[in-house]
Amino acid sequence: MPDDFLSNSAIVAAYREKTPESARLAKAARQLFPSGVTHDVRYLKPYGIYVERAQGSRKWDADGNEYVDYIGGHGAMLLGHSHPKIVEAVNHAMENGSHFGANHGLEVRWAELICEMVPCAERVRFTSSGTEATLLALRLARAHTGRKKIIRFKTHFHGWHDHVTAGITSHFAGEVPTGVIPDIVENVVLMAPWDIEAVTTLIENDKDIAGVILEPTGATFGMVPFPAGFLEALREVTAEHGVVLIFDEVVTGFRVSPGGAQAHFGITPDITTLGKIIAGGMPGGAVAGATEILEALDFDATERLGREKIQHQGTFNANPVCCAAGIAALEIIANSDVCERANASGAELRQRLNDVIIEKGVPWAAYGAFSSFQLFTNPQNRDVSPEAFDPFDFDYLELKSNPVGLPNKLRLAMLVNGVDISGWPGGTITAAHTQEDLEKTAQAFSASLDVLMREGEI
Repeated sequence: MPDDFLSNSAIVAAYREKTPESARLAKAARQLFPSGVTHDVRYLKPYGIYVERAQGSRKWDADGNEYVDYIGGHGAMLLGHSHPKIVEAVNHAMENGSHFGANHGLEVRWAELICEMVPCAERVRFTSSGTEATLLALRLARAHTGRKKIIRFKTHFHGWHDHVTAGITSHFAGEVPTGVIPDIVENVVLMAPWDIEAVTTLIENDKDIAGVILEPTGATFGMVPFPAGFLEALREVTAEHGVVLIFDEVVTGFRVSPGGAQAHFGITPDITTLGKIIAGGMPGGAVAGATEILEALDFDATERLGREKIQHQGTFNANPVCCAAGIAALEIIANSDVCERANASGAELRQRLNDVIIEKGVPWAAYGAFSSFQLFTNPQNRDVSPEAFDPFDFDYLELKSNPVGLPNKLRLAMLVNGVDISGWPGGTITAAHTQEDLEKTAQAFSASLDVLMREGEI
């Protein structure tokens, strides 16, 4: 993105005026971190905000500015920030010790909850992140089948490890990303996300397909949704040909419903990968699935079967503090209506945003499902109306595209007006968001569209 969009912009000037302490911290960070950030999606021009504290649906930056938050810890905070029961559980766990280097009872209870809630979960193995979970899941699929190839879908995100780094925002034709071994890329097959016939044909004809991994609600929590019947057909063909079906529920797990997307859709994968919400806002992830697949990690089972065991270590796997947070979060989710409330707020917010779009006469649309909202910014300048918007009328790459620089300016404008959204653009809603939050968001969106139109961005 060229820097000239920063010049002569009222949005950028207002943002700079409002965030001088964040600017100071960003300047220091650029001397310490590549691009001054510790996570790619936190990169924002001229700089991102620096947050000091968060509570419920709100957060406050280093300059004292308050924001309605739709980043939600990159989707981890279904219950909102600093939920009192999670804070209590974490504090109690810390008092007992942050790391035992041994088995402990909290990990048992955490796994029991997962097995009770997630349909495919017969066995669980904890990791420290969602990326680690997807990496382990692919290894398990290959070990279980004795095959090498993995099918992925273009634009689906499964972390940053070598097997899944291509085809998210680039390298769609199978090019080798920098730093990745070509042999790895050759054994990962990228498919268009809506072509079930092509996937079926490949599985039927290529006997070296070990597994298929996908986000079950579609890329970026439904920005590129699946058509009706896709998941059912995929489950059928993978089961028929002994291909391991992996639902990546790092985002959707315990959010779409207490049992995740698989419980909502009634489709049980062989393995699911979990992260974010699973640890109640603390670091943590897991692989859960069929016993016969996860027994590749089992000392006794592999010895009995005469198989090589998959080695899996991890200093912070099932860390007791993270376990305590995860237990508190999952017990709340299992025994309350937090998923339904977040989903209902998502539907209401999408409608409020579309009301603003219609009022302004902007050819955009707010869409999505469950506790998400996506903003289609119409990069091809098509005749678009929110009332008639159907994502399946557009190419999947168009859904993931935006006019150059527009998401950056939109996010800055929303921050100036007291709301933080994700840069794709869109966001996730929590059970802590209130009617007041939704109204403030609609007002901020209206004001942001006004200034974007004045600057000729729309």
